[in-house]
Amino acid sequence: MKAQPIPAGHHTVAPYLAVKHGAKALEFYRKAFGATETFKLMMPDGRLGHAELRLGDSLIMLSDEFPEFGGKAPDTLGGSPVSIHLYVEDVDAFFSRALAAGARERKPVADQFYGDRSGQLEDPFGHLWWVATHKEDVAPAELQKRVQAMFAAKV
Repeated sequence: MKAQPIPAGHHTVAPYLAVKHGAKALEFYRKAFGATETFKLMMPDGRLGHAELRLGDSLIMLSDEFPEFGGKAPDTLGGSPVSIHLYVEDVDAFFSRALAAGARERKPVADQFYGDRSGQLEDPFGHLWWVATHKEDVAPAELQKRVQAMFAAKV
């Protein structure tokens, strides 16, 4: 049987996170985000070589950092310039659970002009997450009016 170009259960794009303390990261994502571990490969030196976590209908891949192969964690790099956007059923409950598990609030959860209720957190491994629940479908013309009004009020 011929292998599929995109394996079953995968999407075209999946974030791949490098972390320090991979085993702790797996536990955090299970506890804080409700992730399900679907695969884990340990290296002979004890580092997490590769893991796959299911978050809703999406897959997140991660490993311990491997600087010798270019895989560096945010702590090593001095932070992360990348945010991952995650839609959830109840952003307020999700945020509370993540903060209780050790995440740090970067932006509090609030209703946004574009129709989401969202906030940003940083996980204990330096990765940034925008977490949201979609509350309102906003037409592009209305979205433009709202952004104009928001910035006019700040001037």
